[in-house]
Amino acid sequence: MSKAGSGAGGTEPRFAPVILAGGSGTRFWPRSRRAHAKQVLALDGERTMIQQTVDRLLPVASAESVWVITNDLLREEIAHQLPEIPGEQIVCEPAARNTAPACALAAFLLEKKAPGTVIGVFPSDHVVEDRKRFAEVVRAGVRLAATGEKIVVLGVPATKAETGYGYIERGAEAKEATALAGIPVRRVKRFTEKPHKALAESFVASGNYAWNSGMFLWSARTLVCAIQEHAPAMAVLMERIAAAYGTPAFERVFGELYPQCESISIDYAVLEPRSAKGQEASEIYCLPADFCWNDLGCWSALHEHVAHCGPEDLAKKNIFDKTNQPCVDIDAHGNYVFAPGKAVALVGVNDLVVVETDDALLITTRERSQDVGKVVAELKQAGREDLV
Repeated sequence: MSKAGSGAGGTEPRFAPVILAGGSGTRFWPRSRRAHAKQVLALDGERTMIQQTVDRLLPVASAESVWVITNDLLREEIAHQLPEIPGEQIVCEPAARNTAPACALAAFLLEKKAPGTVIGVFPSDHVVEDRKRFAEVVRAGVRLAATGEKIVVLGVPATKAETGYGYIERGAEAKEATALAGIPVRRVKRFTEKPHKALAESFVASGNYAWNSGMFLWSARTLVCAIQEHAPAMAVLMERIAAAYGTPAFERVFGELYPQCESISIDYAVLEPRSAKGQEASEIYCLPADFCWNDLGCWSALHEHVAHCGPEDLAKKNIFDKTNQPCVDIDAHGNYVFAPGKAVALVGVNDLVVVETDDALLITTRERSQDVGKVVAELKQAGREDLV
């Protein structure tokens, strides 16, 4: 595949990665705030999460072909971090409306410019350790998505019964696998969003389910047609927005119409109703996201990622993140501490998460770190917008 996204001699599909970067990362409070959210933080190195996302896409797409969907609070910081992305392709939603309108916006705009373009949808704040394999799988997915009305999802091998992820039930092996350099391709039977523990355990035990990574590939025309079929009210609004794109009226039309879209995920809006047609008719395919993926969904996930050890050692390992001062632990195990510039001592405590910023201090347990987002909701209710 050409890095330019158009293919030498027109033999390769044109590819446009679309990075969704409008979230506020509430489970990483107090480091993540609306105007400085998780995706623009350097959580596991020198490069920020969105910079890492672009870095791993550059072997398969040029920077000029990348689009970012974000909001006004983050646009300036994202443009600063990603100077290689054309400014007009960093698009700010007038209102947060979940992933379906964001995906639809990219599809309707690109369908107007180049209908055959394959769009890849990528979250801005995930981690991928095996970048070479990531590029191989994405290239294969782009080629598959370019052939007909196909939707390609990247499914992460489900290794444990996580209840915070969506699950993909894989169906029959697809004949298309023979054309994708040995990368297995399975049809998709159905999607299940965030199952309860017992159901998640049964999914993992069956060996036939993958976690939904939130990474999808489809041609602009395929997604436009899917939105028209499954979300017709949204399609009408998007058609009017796309018609105004590139004209002086665009900002006004965009600002008026986009907030009228239903706030709904692409899974609920398109993937679930499409999969209900059956695995043959739905034309949804799953490729393995077997490239050491982690969504870094909360502080405990970051502890696990930074620790780089197995489950048994993880329960013992203390992480003192981004501090250059002396740190002491005595009879303390499995803790994560972020207190830059501070000497830290842990005595007789286990499985804690401690995060200090200039104006806030979080203390929770690794087990309850998924609930940190509730703190943000409480602060909003209390009118403390300065802390969110």
